[in-house]
Amino acid sequence: MNNKERQELAMWAVEFAKKKGATEVAASINNSRSSEIEVREQKIEVIKESTTNGLSLSIYRDHKYSSHSTNNLNKKDLEKFITEAVEATKYLTADEYRELPSPSLYPKDLSKDLKLEDKTYNNVAPEQRVKIAKDVEQIALSKSDKIISATGSYWDSFSESALVHSNGLIADNTSTFFGAAASVTVKDGTARPSGSNWGGGRYYNQIPTSEEIATKAVKDAMRKIGQTKIASGKYDMIIENRTAGRLLSTFIGPMRARSLQQKSSYLDGMLGQAIASPELTVIDDPFIPSGFGSRLYDGNGIASKKRVMIENGILKEYYIDNYYGKKLGMTPNGGSTSNIRFNLGKRDFNAIIKDIKSGIFVTSFNGGNSNSTTGDFSFGVSGFLVEGGQIVKPVNEMNISGNAKEFWKQLTELGNDPYKYSSILSPTLVFKDIDFSGL
Repeated sequence: MNNKERQELAMWAVEFAKKKGATEVAASINNSRSSEIEVREQKIEVIKESTTNGLSLSIYRDHKYSSHSTNNLNKKDLEKFITEAVEATKYLTADEYRELPSPSLYPKDLSKDLKLEDKTYNNVAPEQRVKIAKDVEQIALSKSDKIISATGSYWDSFSESALVHSNGLIADNTSTFFGAAASVTVKDGTARPSGSNWGGGRYYNQIPTSEEIATKAVKDAMRKIGQTKIASGKYDMIIENRTAGRLLSTFIGPMRARSLQQKSSYLDGMLGQAIASPELTVIDDPFIPSGFGSRLYDGNGIASKKRVMIENGILKEYYIDNYYGKKLGMTPNGGSTSNIRFNLGKRDFNAIIKDIKSGIFVTSFNGGNSNSTTGDFSFGVSGFLVEGGQIVKPVNEMNISGNAKEFWKQLTELGNDPYKYSSILSPTLVFKDIDFSGL
């Protein structure tokens, strides 16, 4: 079944549901394929291949709402499935805000190519997948006699879908993804530090070389040998670009309409006010070619737009989905993130480190939590002590805690090095005088 046939089936499902009593209907038909390989000691430990097809149906009946899904796409069977779904919906409680988005919010032009599909996906042979995983593991093991174990991994996926809303939206989407990774464990007395690295993208040729993947994973593990706690105190905090996205959780949740409507957001009523350092500008950009979060419309069918969420520290927008947007009396603009990018600084990581007199370079967040209602947070961290512009030694079992309202105002610099293997394209971030708890 191709996407044209999926559209036709989705349109039929929508019309059939309306005939059975539905007021409005949204139907999505999806097909996905994926492969996963994991190699250890040059033996395949994991091999998975899956193919799924399914229909997802959202039924609105006099402002009563229900959702249903099935993997059976036979029309005769779907008639019974849809009939029962519509019938069951009438017994639910009405909610005046349950309805499809206004057609004015749907995308007007679906022809833009975001370069999300590698059309050579089907040309990737099983032996190529296995070879990448084996090469990654073998190269990693060859890097040091301190390595206890290594794992090489490869995965890819293909997804296509058709989306039809009864009030006018007809859309489809096709995307691919490829990735490879290494994970490594090394000896350090009784400790077993580990490291990892991965890379990939929408296209097969965006996978880094096996040498690059393995080398960086080994470096990540080896640099952790000798980790210790250090004294508590105030330190400048430098956050590795591939790790920095974790901190955005202190913003993203509280920026959602659901949090605003349920009074569980410390950012409620803060539009137009300073919530961060003037150094911080955060842009939600769904149109980056081949971006991990690129899209023409969101899960509600609402047209994607490039938006400045935070500009020079000032909160400019919230993430407003269809349902909670209606409850708040706010125009829906898309309730989830796409690609997050930042206005970048002028210096790279090495130049930034040279100016740090006393700091901690954070390379991972180890658990913790953040409270969207108050802004309070607490995270375990590990990384490296920096003194006199030099990385001195690895540290772990440290904690940072505080409140996001003040924490983000301590941001002093962003690097020019956005991490490219994520939908959050964060650069190195530098914060001044952060309280660390250790010894």
